Amino acid sequence: MTEAQQLPVLVVGGGPVGLTVANLLAARGVPLILVERNASTSDEAKAISLDDESLRTLQTAGLADKVLEIVVPGTGTRYYDRKGRPLFHARGPQPYRLGFPFKNQFAQPELEQLLLDELKSRPQADIRFSTELVTVTENPDGTDGTGVTAAIRSPGDTDTEDLEVSWVLACDGGRSTVRELRGIDMTGTSHQEVWLVADTTGDHHDERYGMHHGTPDRPTVIVPGRGGRCRYEFLLYPGEGEKGASPDFETLRRLVAPYRPLTEDQVERCTAYTFNAVVADRWRDGRTLLLGDAAHMMPPFAGQGLNSGIRDAANVAWKIDDVWHGRAGESLLDTYEAERRPHATAMVRYSERLGDVVMTTDRRRALLRDITARTLLRTPPGRRYLTEMRFRPHARHETGLVVGDHALTGTQLPQPRVLVPPSLYPQWFDQVLGRSFALLGINVPDAAWQCFDGTHWPDDKLDIKRIDVLLDDRLPSTTAAREAVADADGRLEEALASARNRFVLVKPDRYIAAVMGPDDIPTVAEALRRNTR
Repeated sequence: MTEAQQLPVLVVGGGPVGLTVANLLAARGVPLILVERNASTSDEAKAISLDDESLRTLQTAGLADKVLEIVVPGTGTRYYDRKGRPLFHARGPQPYRLGFPFKNQFAQPELEQLLLDELKSRPQADIRFSTELVTVTENPDGTDGTGVTAAIRSPGDTDTEDLEVSWVLACDGGRSTVRELRGIDMTGTSHQEVWLVADTTGDHHDERYGMHHGTPDRPTVIVPGRGGRCRYEFLLYPGEGEKGASPDFETLRRLVAPYRPLTEDQVERCTAYTFNAVVADRWRDGRTLLLGDAAHMMPPFAGQGLNSGIRDAANVAWKIDDVWHGRAGESLLDTYEAERRPHATAMVRYSERLGDVVMTTDRRRALLRDITARTLLRTPPGRRYLTEMRFRPHARHETGLVVGDHALTGTQLPQPRVLVPPSLYPQWFDQVLGRSFALLGINVPDAAWQCFDGTHWPDDKLDIKRIDVLLDDRLPSTTAAREAVADADGRLEEALASARNRFVLVKPDRYIAAVMGPDDIPTVAEALRRNTR
């Protein structure tokens, strides 16, 4: 282990993305220091939706069960037309495809406190609130593994403390200090429309879905939460409010009146904001990596801002782990931006388009939107397109650590329930996969595994778990060399039938790196060595 590999990782920012990546690293045994300029976690409910992929990520850190206690297991989003009539309910793809509800409402202060409490229980974490980052200096011989020097201080102090760290993860939001210190610009659009957002209590809404009202006179978003909480968002017109200001209560009361009566003591938060649709020009600068809003900011209409940041955390954490522990070289971290930027950029653009269509104030455009949607709903393919949200960009790794052009390559492996011997009690597939790479043999004979016994396959360095996957309603048996699982309910076969009699290499973040037959193994092995050297 080099000198830098013995140094902790510095996580800058104690919001939900910073706390998530810190928990993921600590769960993997990577020491870290987390610094946050504020004195405590946020008391404002900013992000309000966690998707199934985010919950699956938290599952890898042992947090999913605790998080499920503070969310509303949601059923997606219901869209309404220009006259307030229901258009369609977007429930997403197959329910529980990744093991969790598709969309889940929550209160950000509760989530942050839960993540912080869990992080405090992990000995690998050194947590410092009321601490700001001042400078980040790449050591001249950092390529030889000597790391980064970061200067920190408490607000109001003149003296700084120097930290020697191995990597810097910038999770410090849209106004990222780290991004500014590293001279990284963002490219995109700043939108000027002003929206009012209000978090209220004592609300009667008990729907388990968000509601987008596409009324041109007043586009509105309503997202019910737990315990009588509810989020309201309204497009404001000139003279009704300015960015960063707290609208007067009478304005809020008037806007909310069609949906509920409201008293001042029932308002937890009320502010006016505009939004950005921007992406950082680069996500890695030496030993510094940008995550979450520091790397990309998007309009709120798709509910994917925080979820995109958690995808970043899932992608980065296992790679830092492998590099820090010496299982891979620094080149592995070059795959982070290659894998995440395309989808994050697509999600930014999608969020803009969704807002333009669903939240339009143009009556003719709203009419065309409603006619188009109702026409699509008349046919099964069109209905699936809308209700399963097939219009949303799918997360797929097109470049980075991916090899080959099989239909499954680069996609996320679902999480069905599987039968695991000897008890054959159904378990979530991720409980078997663990935290390392996994090599799945899909209905392959024992002899086929011998293809991986040569020196060209990097099992010894990357700790690749071998698992037999049995389809066709067959019972699994475990050999000394491999674990085995069988299909519990048909969903495993549905997910992997196209890879029958082949091998599937799954990365620790559950994305598929390759689908291969015996002839493809040397090519995949070379790609692994190239990306992890």
